[in-house]
Amino acid sequence: MTMLNLSLLRTFRIKQKGFFQDFKLDGVCDSPMHILFALAVLLSGFAPLGAAPSAAEQSKHVPAGYSLAWQDEFNAPRQPGAAFATPDPAEWTYETGAHGWGNNELQNYISGKEGKGHAATISDGTLKITLHKNATDKHPLSARINTKRSWKYGYFEARLKLPTGKGTWPAFWMMPATGGKWPDCGEIDIMEEVGRDPNVIHSTIHCKAYNHSRGTQKGKQIKVPTAESEFHIYAVEWTEDFIRGFVDGQRYFEFPNDKKGNKDTWPFDVPFYLKLNLAWGGNWGGGGKQDVDKSKLPATYEIDYVRVYQKKLPRSAGL
Repeated sequence: MTMLNLSLLRTFRIKQKGFFQDFKLDGVCDSPMHILFALAVLLSGFAPLGAAPSAAEQSKHVPAGYSLAWQDEFNAPRQPGAAFATPDPAEWTYETGAHGWGNNELQNYISGKEGKGHAATISDGTLKITLHKNATDKHPLSARINTKRSWKYGYFEARLKLPTGKGTWPAFWMMPATGGKWPDCGEIDIMEEVGRDPNVIHSTIHCKAYNHSRGTQKGKQIKVPTAESEFHIYAVEWTEDFIRGFVDGQRYFEFPNDKKGNKDTWPFDVPFYLKLNLAWGGNWGGGGKQDVDKSKLPATYEIDYVRVYQKKLPRSAGL
């Protein structure tokens, strides 16, 4: 009987409309049914677990001229006996605390785990930031994680499914690696949504001249009817000339560089790092009155992947 060695085809994952299914193929196939299944896997184009996105996946919404520079597909394997994995500590750091974060937010950001509570976990191919009650019910637990790497200019995207419930406030955004006083230092909000205004997506920039403290922030919003029930791709393209916001490849926001060389209006000329978090309540998330629905806890913000693309430098530029 024909024998087919599948030692190199151990785990494959189907990704379709936010649904994941793993197939494990170990050892040697010694039946016609196994052989047919293995051939189907080979011909289907399934990517090995943890593999880089295919060229087709990369080019779906990415503007011309960009190449993949960094990614996290959140396919980290579970440790033996564990129900989930956690974000790679070589790539991500946590911000922690329950001090309101300048917006009177109600959550307590923890470093992944506190007591029996887990706020940032990886399972079935996605990162899940979960906001849930703690033992004292004083501050719901959540996570706020940052990339250790930073980039100047590029196309930054993530495939996300947003939580439901009045009080939730998920975000995918960027801050400068150089630090500095807010809002002077600059902030790029790729995606924000608040549960009290469900499925309305915001892309915004903040700087000294334009920020929400003065009511002068620059941004746009777009209705995505299935943002809380399905995965969508949220992105910004940031160049020396503009910052543009996208949902599923549709551009809905643009902030141009006024080219005046004024940091008050364009501080976006230094490397920025990426941030993912799920807040609870606060000036915006709680509508200023801390109008939150605790019956919606736990609430989960699900991240399929985060990818960074940058333009290739001409050969002469690298010499």
